[in-house]
Amino acid sequence: MRIDGLSLDFFRNYVHLDAAFDPNINVIYGDNAQGKTNLLEAVAYLSGVSHRARYDRELIQFGVDHAFLKGHVFARERDFLLEAELHRGARRVLRSNGVKLKNGGELSGIFQSVLFCPEDLYLIREGAAARRGFLDDCICQLRPRYAQALAEYKRLHEHKTRILRDSEEKPSLLDALDEFSMSMAKAGALLIHYRAHFIKRLCQAAPAIHGDFSGGRERLTLHYETVSTVTDPEAWPQVIFQQLLQHQEEHLGPVKVIFSELLEHQERHRQAEIASRQCLSGPHKDDLLVDIDGSPAKTYASQGQTRTAALSLKLAAREIFQQDTGEYPVLLLDDVLSELDPRRQEFVLNRIRGGQVFITCCEDDRLPQLLGGRIFHVKNGTVR
Repeated sequence: MRIDGLSLDFFRNYVHLDAAFDPNINVIYGDNAQGKTNLLEAVAYLSGVSHRARYDRELIQFGVDHAFLKGHVFARERDFLLEAELHRGARRVLRSNGVKLKNGGELSGIFQSVLFCPEDLYLIREGAAARRGFLDDCICQLRPRYAQALAEYKRLHEHKTRILRDSEEKPSLLDALDEFSMSMAKAGALLIHYRAHFIKRLCQAAPAIHGDFSGGRERLTLHYETVSTVTDPEAWPQVIFQQLLQHQEEHLGPVKVIFSELLEHQERHRQAEIASRQCLSGPHKDDLLVDIDGSPAKTYASQGQTRTAALSLKLAAREIFQQDTGEYPVLLLDDVLSELDPRRQEFVLNRIRGGQVFITCCEDDRLPQLLGGRIFHVKNGTVR
């Protein structure tokens, strides 16, 4: 899997770009704030992933109403022309070989990427949302059904939160609460099932990579934390669904009125949810717990350990992609070597062999001489 060429118009700080890439190593160097990360972001966008922008309009150059991306991709022994048109105030348009696509998930079904950037330190240091985002980005690229369930769950969660938020002024809204809880449980069961299986594979791959990274001096462990009544997250979604219903009956109010003796208990927790105006249970609370040598990395890891753990997760995801698709995803490494000691830097450079790689560095970095491949100099949104 690779991207052979990229064209950009009015994307971030690129007025226009036409670039052809090496099938193996591409080194992008230049000063800070010149557009190196923007170039990686464009490649990632064509794989259905946007790591920095919440809204597409943020990707469009200031003072312009639209942006265009075009990538020549080789995947699954075929050539693809992937296109994205971004517009202010209108829905984006995605195409593959001229055929309009329904969503970014269809891009991911063709072309996959794994990105590491400085913000990925949040994977370890920040709250659970960052780690859920990592899981979602990975699984959405591998499992279209997961992407559909995730979109549906987010829609239901937003509606249910709105009901809870507005119910004080409009109590009749609570009549729909149980229906939304039921639908969220159905979609949520799929999310938990897929997350559990992906994390199981991460648990097999990431500790070995981290152990090599640290020279065997550190031990990385991962644990999936989800709804407490889900006794087997790897079970079939139908089983998880029943366990989610049980949890909602205990904490959110009656999804089904089954036992009269539970009514008082259910109502008490229902009122707690209404009072907090939040959905208190479900996979939107999931977390991927990361420990180093038995201690929470979020609290105790050093800067170098944090970077190593985050990079180990990303490289493990790359291995899983290769196992599932038979091809390495395109690896995008943004400022990956800063704050790593020389031995860990050497490990990274050796580990990324195989598949197409994009890696950014500063003007005075020695990467272009070490890695070879094709070298691009970025300055003020232009590439030479």
